[in-house]
Amino acid sequence: MTGTSASLRVGLIGYGLAGSVFHAPLIAATEGLTLDTVVTSNPERQAQARAEHGDGLRFAASPDELWERADELDLIVIASPNKTHVPLAKAALAAGLPVVVDKPVAGTAAEARELAALADERGLLLSVFQNRRWDNDFLTIEALLKDGELGDVWRFESRFERWRPQPKGGWRESGNPEEIGGLLYDLGSHVVDQALVLFGPAVAVYAESDVRRAGAEADDDTFIAITHANGVRSHLYVSATTAQLGPRFRVLGSRAGYVKYGLDPQEAALRDGKRPVACEPWGVECESMWGRVGSGESPATGGGSPRPTVDGDYPAYYAAVAAALRDGAPNPVPATQAADALDILEAARRSADQKVTVTL
Repeated sequence: MTGTSASLRVGLIGYGLAGSVFHAPLIAATEGLTLDTVVTSNPERQAQARAEHGDGLRFAASPDELWERADELDLIVIASPNKTHVPLAKAALAAGLPVVVDKPVAGTAAEARELAALADERGLLLSVFQNRRWDNDFLTIEALLKDGELGDVWRFESRFERWRPQPKGGWRESGNPEEIGGLLYDLGSHVVDQALVLFGPAVAVYAESDVRRAGAEADDDTFIAITHANGVRSHLYVSATTAQLGPRFRVLGSRAGYVKYGLDPQEAALRDGKRPVACEPWGVECESMWGRVGSGESPATGGGSPRPTVDGDYPAYYAAVAAALRDGAPNPVPATQAADALDILEAARRSADQKVTVTL
């Protein structure tokens, strides 16, 4: 596909939360990509997709229909339940199609590396949708680290907390291991990936994981501590049982710290039906939500100085995918990087189960 000028045709498998809120809008907003076909047999979801993306959108009742007309597509995006990620990615690669897979790409690091090897063998792109690398607060931390404003980072705290005292049910909260549910693999995939991007490989992992809510089956309150090879310690929290939410990020260094509350606004905007439009502001956060940089005093009592938050940029992911397919640009999130994060998640599960620190 290198050097072609026609828009790349995308087949999207799944039109639930991930497919309808994240992938379809971002694909449609990306120059050089066209949302061609959505795989869903649900009439209501078909009607929703057609209303949101036009009458020219095609549908398939099953992924097998995509493989039968693989020559009509240029990219497959897998936004279906976690347990389907590996078999569908294998089938797409076998059909000769590049693939984007929602996180987690697989249930184990070994499976992720097997997929990466298959993609390399066939000379095809395999990328993982780790969209929170383009969160506004994460991009702000990257900028602070690049500038050296915090000094040597000693501790990185990341919280993805919610207050959902009643389980919602569904496969995401299933206790069946085949479903790959629970917060460790859901939100944990994000916070671990972010920690590895910022501070590099891990040498040790400790975790605590609990099922707190009545009727819940999968972990809903999990803590992961990572010791990085460079000495940084990451403390990561994912929870559905947090009655008082902590800061999204607290980064403590030898010169200063950065504290940031609140979530990146892009998911809420997409859920509300807003869409990225070229040359218009996107991912912009109001000044009242900016984090603070300082030392010696809590932000809650006025310590530190407000730091403008870098605009969030989820559209950058699919723009990078399009560039990789068309021009041979780098894969924005290789599956091998996702496998490294899965090493941590597997170690965290072992640590929590056996009440030990796992050395990597």
